[in-house]
Amino acid sequence: MTATPDIDAFTRPYWDAAAEGRLLVRRCAACERVHHYPREFCPHCWSEDVGWERASGRATLYTWSVVHRNDLPPFGERVPYVAAVVDLAEGPRMMTEVVRVPEGDLRIGMELEVAFRRDGDVTVPVFGLPSARSEG
Repeated sequence: MTATPDIDAFTRPYWDAAAEGRLLVRRCAACERVHHYPREFCPHCWSEDVGWERASGRATLYTWSVVHRNDLPPFGERVPYVAAVVDLAEGPRMMTEVVRVPEGDLRIGMELEVAFRRDGDVTVPVFGLPSARSEG
Protein backbone atom coordinates (compact mmCIF):
# COMPACT_ATOMS: atom_id res chain seq x y z
CA MET A 1 0.00 0.00 0.00
CA THR A 2 1.33 3.45 -0.90
CA ALA A 3 0.22 6.84 0.33
CA THR A 4 -0.39 8.51 -3.01
CA PRO A 5 -3.25 10.85 -3.84
CA ASP A 6 -6.33 9.67 -5.68
CA ILE A 7 -6.30 11.61 -8.93
CA ASP A 8 -9.62 11.85 -10.72
CA ALA A 9 -11.11 14.10 -13.40
CA PHE A 10 -11.92 16.77 -10.80
CA THR A 11 -8.47 16.93 -9.12
CA ARG A 12 -6.41 16.38 -12.29
CA PRO A 13 -5.96 20.17 -12.93
CA TYR A 14 -4.43 20.52 -9.44
CA TRP A 15 -1.94 17.69 -9.97
CA ASP A 16 -1.15 18.72 -13.55
CA ALA A 17 -0.39 22.26 -12.34
CA ALA A 18 1.84 20.90 -9.57
CA ALA A 19 3.79 18.92 -12.18
CA GLU A 20 4.34 22.25 -13.97
CA GLY A 21 5.47 24.00 -10.77
CA ARG A 22 2.21 25.84 -10.01
CA LEU A 23 0.08 25.63 -6.86
CA LEU A 24 -3.67 25.94 -7.40
CA VAL A 25 -6.44 26.78 -4.94
CA ARG A 26 -10.20 27.07 -5.45
CA ARG A 27 -12.04 30.41 -5.33
CA CYS A 28 -15.80 30.78 -4.93
CA ALA A 29 -17.41 33.24 -7.34
CA ALA A 30 -20.41 33.68 -5.00
CA CYS A 31 -18.63 34.65 -1.75
CA GLU A 32 -15.15 35.25 -3.23
CA ARG A 33 -13.43 33.15 -0.55
CA VAL A 34 -10.54 30.82 -1.33
CA HIS A 35 -10.39 27.26 -0.04
CA HIS A 36 -8.04 24.33 -0.04
CA TYR A 37 -8.16 21.23 -0.31
CA PRO A 38 -9.93 21.19 -3.70
CA ARG A 39 -13.69 20.64 -3.46
CA GLU A 40 -16.46 20.92 -6.03
CA PHE A 41 -18.42 23.29 -3.77
CA CYS A 42 -17.53 26.19 -1.50
CA PRO A 43 -17.18 25.04 2.13
CA HIS A 44 -18.12 28.56 3.27
CA CYS A 45 -21.38 29.26 1.40
CA TRP A 46 -22.01 25.90 -0.34
CA SER A 47 -22.05 27.46 -3.82
CA GLU A 48 -20.99 25.23 -6.68
CA ASP A 49 -19.69 28.27 -8.58
CA VAL A 50 -16.02 27.65 -7.78
CA GLY A 51 -12.98 27.61 -10.02
CA TRP A 52 -9.24 27.06 -10.04
CA GLU A 53 -6.88 29.95 -9.35
CA ARG A 54 -3.11 30.09 -9.19
CA ALA A 55 -1.84 30.66 -5.66
CA SER A 56 1.14 32.91 -4.96
CA GLY A 57 3.07 30.05 -3.35
CA ARG A 58 3.75 32.14 -0.25
CA ALA A 59 2.83 30.81 3.19
CA THR A 60 3.62 31.09 6.88
CA LEU A 61 4.22 28.16 9.19
CA TYR A 62 1.23 27.53 11.45
CA THR A 63 2.40 24.34 13.20
CA TRP A 64 4.62 21.33 12.63
CA SER A 65 5.72 17.98 13.98
CA VAL A 66 8.89 16.06 13.27
CA VAL A 67 7.95 12.52 12.27
CA HIS A 68 10.51 9.92 13.29
CA ARG A 69 8.55 6.81 12.35
CA ASN A 70 6.10 6.13 9.54
CA ASP A 71 5.51 2.67 8.12
CA LEU A 72 3.62 3.85 5.01
CA PRO A 73 5.62 4.01 1.79
CA PRO A 74 7.20 6.29 0.71
CA PHE A 75 7.37 8.08 4.07
CA GLY A 76 9.39 5.42 5.90
CA GLU A 77 12.32 6.11 3.60
CA ARG A 78 12.27 9.83 4.53
CA VAL A 79 12.21 9.83 8.32
CA PRO A 80 12.74 12.09 10.03
CA TYR A 81 10.64 14.63 8.13
CA VAL A 82 8.63 17.70 9.07
CA ALA A 83 4.85 17.32 8.70
CA ALA A 84 3.34 20.79 8.82
CA VAL A 85 0.33 23.01 8.42
CA VAL A 86 0.90 26.32 6.65
CA ASP A 87 -1.31 29.36 6.19
CA LEU A 88 -1.34 30.18 2.49
CA ALA A 89 -1.10 33.90 1.65
CA GLU A 90 -4.57 33.56 0.08
CA GLY A 91 -6.06 32.49 3.41
CA PRO A 92 -6.60 28.73 3.62
CA ARG A 93 -4.54 26.33 5.69
CA MET A 94 -2.78 23.47 3.97
CA MET A 95 -1.21 20.27 5.25
CA THR A 96 2.23 19.77 3.74
CA GLU A 97 5.85 18.95 4.43
CA VAL A 98 8.58 21.47 5.22
CA VAL A 99 11.84 20.66 3.45
CA ARG A 100 15.41 21.88 3.74
CA VAL A 101 14.84 23.81 6.97
CA PRO A 102 16.80 22.59 10.02
CA GLU A 103 14.46 21.54 12.82
CA GLY A 104 16.00 24.09 15.19
CA ASP A 105 15.24 26.91 12.74
CA LEU A 106 11.49 26.22 12.53
CA ARG A 107 9.36 29.01 14.00
CA ILE A 108 5.61 29.60 14.00
CA GLY A 109 4.90 32.42 11.58
CA MET A 110 8.11 31.97 9.55
CA GLU A 111 7.79 32.75 5.87
CA LEU A 112 7.84 29.79 3.50
CA GLU A 113 7.45 29.29 -0.21
CA VAL A 114 6.12 26.39 -2.22
CA ALA A 115 8.52 23.99 -3.90
CA PHE A 116 7.66 20.78 -5.71
CA ARG A 117 8.92 17.23 -5.27
CA ARG A 118 8.38 14.38 -7.66
CA ASP A 119 7.07 11.28 -5.80
CA GLY A 120 6.80 8.46 -8.32
CA ASP A 121 4.16 9.50 -10.84
CA VAL A 122 2.96 12.50 -8.80
CA THR A 123 4.47 15.92 -8.10
CA VAL A 124 3.55 17.18 -4.64
CA PRO A 125 3.76 20.69 -3.21
CA VAL A 126 6.12 21.03 -0.25
CA PHE A 127 7.33 24.20 1.45
CA GLY A 128 10.74 25.59 2.28
CA LEU A 129 12.55 28.85 2.79
CA PRO A 130 11.74 31.43 0.11
CA SER A 131 14.98 30.70 -1.75
CA ALA A 132 14.06 26.97 -2.10
CA ARG A 133 12.41 26.76 -5.52
CA SER A 134 12.40 23.01 -6.08
CA GLU A 135 12.91 19.85 -4.09
CA GLY A 136 14.45 17.25 -6.40
